[in-house]
Amino acid sequence: MLQLILGGARSGKSRLAEQIAKDSGLSVVYIATAQALDEEMQQRIQHHQQQRPSHWQLCEEPIFLADQLLQLDQENQLILVDCLTLWLTNLLLAEDTALQQQQTEKLMKVLPQLKSDIILVSNETGLGVVPMGEISRRFVDEAGRLHQALGQLADKVVFCVAGFPMILKGEK
Repeated sequence: MLQLILGGARSGKSRLAEQIAKDSGLSVVYIATAQALDEEMQQRIQHHQQQRPSHWQLCEEPIFLADQLLQLDQENQLILVDCLTLWLTNLLLAEDTALQQQQTEKLMKVLPQLKSDIILVSNETGLGVVPMGEISRRFVDEAGRLHQALGQLADKVVFCVAGFPMILKGEK
């Protein structure tokens, strides 16, 4: 099963994904895409680490997500990826359009092949005003395209607001 959980910053999306993973009864692999490039991001990473059960396997993969998913894939397992928008940011900051396109296409190709249950967490960025800067507009556009494509692939899509999940696709 492929689940996509979207929401704004501090909307409860990661907490929801982690609760679903805990309740699944499956072994859990957590793929973190964040890079601790500053103190504030290091604090965010530490906060998330404290929320997760210590027996979950942790993998950090900022760029080559599809390859990591293929490497970790197995039956009776859940892989939680948090988060896709940080992964997309990492790709955009690499300033290699070909790499970003290649990795995004590879992810879309790999996801339907996986035996593991997958939960993808991502920030919904398209609800605010149009950003003023070129890179910010590109990020919002690319995230929107990625979310639409993943929404088509996903068995379940959930949008979190103020800690409440709203199911957009799939069963409750």
